[in-house]
Formats: sequence, structure tokens, C-alpha cells
Amino acid sequence: MLTPISYQSCTVTGGFWENRQQINRSVTARAVYERFTDTHRFDLLKCPSRDAVEWTPHHFWDSDVAKWLEGAAYILAKHPDPWLQERAEEAIADLLANQWPDGYMNSYFTVTPAETRFTNRDRHELYTAGHLMEAACAWYESTGQDAFLKGVCRYADLIYRIFVEENSAEFVTGGHPEVELALVRLAQTTGNQKYFDLAKFFLDQRGKNAKDGPLNDWTKLLYDMSHMPLTQQTVAEGHAVRAMYLAAAMADMTEDPAYRKAAGAIFQNTTKKRMYITGGLGSQHVGEAFTLDHDLPNATAYAETCAALAMIFFAKRLLQVTPRGCYADVIERELYNGALSGVSLDGKSFFYVNPLELEPAFNQTNMATTQKIKRPITQRVEVFNCSCCPPNVLRVLASMSELLYSVEEDTLFVHQYAASEAEHQGIRVQTQTRYPADGRISIQVTGAKTAALRIPGWCERFTLNVPYDLKEGYAYAWVPADGKILLDLEMKPVWMQTNAYVPDCANKVALMRGPVVYCLEGVDNGSRLRNVLVDPNAPIGETESDSFGVPILKTKGLYRLPGEGLYGRFQNLHQEKELTLIPYFAFANRGESEMYVWLNYKLP
Repeated sequence: MLTPISYQSCTVTGGFWENRQQINRSVTARAVYERFTDTHRFDLLKCPSRDAVEWTPHHFWDSDVAKWLEGAAYILAKHPDPWLQERAEEAIADLLANQWPDGYMNSYFTVTPAETRFTNRDRHELYTAGHLMEAACAWYESTGQDAFLKGVCRYADLIYRIFVEENSAEFVTGGHPEVELALVRLAQTTGNQKYFDLAKFFLDQRGKNAKDGPLNDWTKLLYDMSHMPLTQQTVAEGHAVRAMYLAAAMADMTEDPAYRKAAGAIFQNTTKKRMYITGGLGSQHVGEAFTLDHDLPNATAYAETCAALAMIFFAKRLLQVTPRGCYADVIERELYNGALSGVSLDGKSFFYVNPLELEPAFNQTNMATTQKIKRPITQRVEVFNCSCCPPNVLRVLASMSELLYSVEEDTLFVHQYAASEAEHQGIRVQTQTRYPADGRISIQVTGAKTAALRIPGWCERFTLNVPYDLKEGYAYAWVPADGKILLDLEMKPVWMQTNAYVPDCANKVALMRGPVVYCLEGVDNGSRLRNVLVDPNAPIGETESDSFGVPILKTKGLYRLPGEGLYGRFQNLHQEKELTLIPYFAFANRGESEMYVWLNYKLP
């Protein structure tokens, strides 16, 4: 079992991720707070009478605030900020001031009659409780202040009494999973086994209780993976975020082989048959859900930002149990693509949905209404009615340094490559690199006998200055006397294709360079980009970019000419066109335009 080096003991010191973290703490933290203030999310914490306000609260607003608090805690752990500290402390004070004598903590329900508590499975009470628990753990770890932690422990004790001892709630498990993984973290933070037992209780009971809904209502139960006991499930079903949060909690059950087996099967099904090349999860807006194996439409992809982040949580837990490169590869894919695309380059605005194709003209018609096709928005916005994604991005970027390294006895594992330094129980590591701008990585290690360096699945060739054994995607090398390890990952642009069973990508290719997926955008390449044909054998040039942190790619393609009339006999009418491709995470930052990840190809 690996022990991750925590965000408290690991600091990103430069390069791509230091830049993103700086924007996250100086811009995103404030932007999210201000929009949540405008939309009264923080006002709700004061629990005003519903008759005294003109705005209508939502039942999971507290979860939005909790994720913001968690992100603030990670930032404050290393970067003192009086503005951020004051506002976080005020929010925590409001939560504690309005906590019920029995421990209940939920601003939405506090001003409603007591009999409304835990009566509606779809009202996110346990989900919100979970995010409050995670925020309280982070706040205690970062600041040493324990009032918030004690408050959520009282709430967890109440949940244990109501759901385990009394069985007095109107349901047995929450509709939206999250409390399960949060309870595991609460148990780890406090050392109280009861919270771990409560997490396992919720997992064990899922899919077995008529109180959670009629057991013959397959569609409803499939939506939140309640259609059968979790240990029997092997496929990612239903709401993508719920499925990944639940799978993450299953992976936390490290001593239970049935849960480990089921979690592994769900991971394989998700990554081999139901995940976009960007790491996006969820193929349709109806239910924000998975559909069928290989059903991965590009223009109507849902690929919610929170689902990409939830996959990071899931893969991270699997990686702690078994160090396999495939888990860290998925984390990397999400970080550089499916998750990072959810926030603008300036850190102020966000995508909830992350499609792989945009044609703004279609959004300007009534197609979405007449054909019942939900098309994604084409520009990021600063806040959503359901604004779970912005604070989720905030907390993950603020703590992403804990994804870099783990230790097991005298072995240091390097999972992700970023300029950074870390220390854990006498093992120290310092990494210098411009990754992912290039693949040259210098690692200085002391206190460890062995270093296990992930060799990414996308990398065909690499060099290492010390002898190594390759196992499960990691190069295990003896640390030399001077502690210096030099790894060079060949990072070149590569055209990718899907499995032939993916209908929306038939006869198409997508360009990747290292871990980064690229796209074609109208800002650089004009309109009607669906007509572009690329030659996978043509040379690809690289141009440094300060804006993106990775190179811009250029290649030659063919552009089909419009011709005359709506229909006509086939003519091979094309003209050569230089194409500019930018990283997918940066699309829709320069105004509204077309965007494509998957491109038609033509071989000479």
C-alpha cells in the first residue's frame, strides 16, 4: 500500500502547474467566491427566513460552499492570504452558529420543519454532508483549527444514529454518492473507526433496499448505481459523477477483495469502452450519464468537468493500492485535458460540459428544441445555476501536488512530472522539468534506495541514466550515490484513432503530443472545418507558446472547396491548407468559433 506525499509536504515550484496554481489561488478562488456571493450561496449560510429574502435557495448550495472552503484551505496551507482567511472563517462561523443541537448541519433545511430532514433521497443531504466533512478535514489539516472538524463529527455521529442505529430515515443510502469517500477521509483524519464503518454501511446497503426506490424501477436505480449490490457491478452506469464518486469509495475498501474486484472492473470498463480521448465521462445530457459501450458522440458529449475530477479521485485510490501505470496515466489524461478544459486560461470562467466538437451556428438555431438534442454552450461562464464544477476545479488544482509522489518503505514513486520538491519521513525529492513542454526530467533523490518512475503509456521511447527494471508501467531504478536521476521521455506529436466500434469517430484521427490532446479551432483555421482532411504522414511542426505552456502544432491539410449547388457529381476539389492546432484545454478562450478534436483523414 503506497502512502501519498500530501499537498502539505509537496510544493510545485515552477513550470506548467505552478502557473496554473498561481492563477487558481489569485484569480479563481476570488472569482468563485464573488459569484457565489452574487448568487446568495454565502447568504444562505446565515439561514435567513425564506419570507425575508427575494431569492430562492437550492438544496445543495452548501456543497458548493464546502468545496470552495476546501480549496481555500489547501491554498492557505502554503500561501497566507488575509482576504481568503477572513471569508473562509466567516463561512465556517455561520455554518457552526446554525448547527442544530443534535449536530445536523445543512443551511437549506435548517429553516424548514425538522420532519423534512432525511425524507427525500434526491435532496442531496448526505452528498452535502460529505463535502462539509472533506472541507472540515482540509481546514483542520491546513490551519490546525478544529472547531469545524468537531462540528462535522457531531453531524457524522447523528447520521450514524439515524441511518445505522435507528433506521429512521426515509431512505437507506443517498441518491448522490459522496459521503462514502468523505467518511473514509474523516476516519483517517480523526482516527475514529466508526466513520469508516458508516462508509462501508452505505456501500454495503446500496442496491439492496426497497426504501431507496422500487427494486423493479431499473431506470431510476441505474441512474445512481443502485440497481444491484455494488460488489456485483462491473460496468460504469448512470450519472457519471455519481458513478465515479461511488467507485472511489469502493476503492477505499482496501481490505475487502469483493470491492477491490468490482472497482477494478468498473475502471476497466470506463477507460476501455466509455471514456473520451480527453478523459471526458458521460455521453449524454439526459441524466448526465453513461450510455452504451463505445457510444462517444463528439458534438453532444456531456463530459462534465466534475466527472473528470471524480475519475482522478477514483484512479488515485486504485494507484495507492496497486502501483500500476494505467491508473496514473488516467490521472494525467484528466489533469491535462478533461479537467483543465473546465476552466478558462485566465481562471475566471468555466465549462460544465466539455464537448469534443463545436459548431456555434447550430447553437443559434432551434435545433436543440426541435430535435431534443442538447448542444453544449460555446463559451465559458462565471457561474451556473448548478455550479458544482467551479469550486471542484478550485480544490483539485490547489491540492494537485499530492498526485505527484508516493512512498512505500524505501521506494519513492514518481507518478506525475512537474517541477516540485517534496519530503516524507526522511525521503526527499526535487524535480526539475518543463514537462509537458518537453520530456526532459531531472530528479534528485535522497533517503530512498529505489525510485519507481512512471513511463507514460503514450511514450514509445525513453532514456534513463541508471539501470532499471520495467514493471506495470514503472521503471524501478536503484538510486545512484549522487541521487541524480535523468529521465528523457520522447515527446512527439502522434495521430490517434479510436476502436472501430466507436461510430462517431469512423475514419477520423486526433492529435496528441505527450499527455496533451490537441484540437482545431476556427480562430486559427477559418470556418467549415468539418471539410478539412489531414494527412497522418505529413510532418508536424512545433511552435513555442507562452499562452498555453505547451507548443502550438502546425501541419498541412486539404480543405474541400464548396462547389456549386447542393448536390453534384463527385469531384476531388481540394486546396492545400496550413493547419494550426492548439491544446484542447485551451479551446474557447479567444471568442466563439468552431472546434474539432477528431478530424477526417486522407492518405496519399
